Amino acid sequence: MAEVVLGIETSCDETSAAVLVSGELAGLVILSQDVHQIFGGVVPELASRAHLAALPAVVDRALAEAGLSVSAMDAVAVTAGPGLVGALLVGVVFAKSLAYATDRALVGVHHMEGHLFAPTVEDPELAPPFVALLVSGGHTLLLDVPEWGRYRLLGQTRDDAAGEAFDKVASLLGLGYPGGPAIERLAREGGGGGDPTRFDFPRPMIAEGFEFSFSGLKTAVLHAVRASDNLDRDRPHIARAFQDAVLDVLVTKLARAVKATGYRTAVLGGGVACSRALTAAAAERLAGVARVAVASPRLNTDNAAMIARAGWYRLGIGEKSDWTLDARADLPLPGLS
Repeated sequence: MAEVVLGIETSCDETSAAVLVSGELAGLVILSQDVHQIFGGVVPELASRAHLAALPAVVDRALAEAGLSVSAMDAVAVTAGPGLVGALLVGVVFAKSLAYATDRALVGVHHMEGHLFAPTVEDPELAPPFVALLVSGGHTLLLDVPEWGRYRLLGQTRDDAAGEAFDKVASLLGLGYPGGPAIERLAREGGGGGDPTRFDFPRPMIAEGFEFSFSGLKTAVLHAVRASDNLDRDRPHIARAFQDAVLDVLVTKLARAVKATGYRTAVLGGGVACSRALTAAAAERLAGVARVAVASPRLNTDNAAMIARAGWYRLGIGEKSDWTLDARADLPLPGLS
């Protein structure tokens, strides 16, 4: 079994490398690209070029943090999809070249399976069965996880992902990119400095099932912004009402899945899981019913530690990729039924 795994993540706008030694994190570097802030979102071509320029140094730094050289590696794990295909290609080609040059094993990792494994980097005792809610800029997935490598899709978004909705609403409110942290900060101001119920936004598809939809909620915010005669006054209250609506939907669906499966553990993952408001709401709703497991923020944003951890699992069950490994923007989640 591979003892030292180098992980590489370049699916969007974070260039990251990590070193895992016997399943424990020994080095992690995450370089965020701030060039996208002036455009209000990720520009794929700029992301690819930034990865290309930064990745060699990021890998060297992660190895230095671990106190290891390239020769100490047993395998290279890399995000193969989904994501921005140009950004993914930078990581995949680099990983293939490095693995080939050093005669090491190579394994392609699904980005969302990485998010699923992220809490285990800090909590190695975490194990299925559990329900997982993976929420990011590109995905909103509710999964039944009876065992590692076998996943049942309970529900997903029919349109916008929750993270994308946060980014678009932040843009409507003039808060910049990324939207989630800015809205959470402003929502706290709305709750403490005024009436958090001033705006009452819909909870799409909350009544039943496990599916999600956020496009209509986004439109409701647009109408509220356009109708406001004083956006400076209303901005924090709109942010609070929007965040409350999204979190209410997410947590209600998660609690419904916990009840349906009877599991005693719920896992939160993905960039939106960095939200303290989401974690607190889930813990409150599931108190006495299920434990809520969530990684620290640096392991919920896109990072190579989660990729190395998922790759370590895949290598441990005898899987590895050959030299035909390619980046796929629409890569399906392995083991999904």
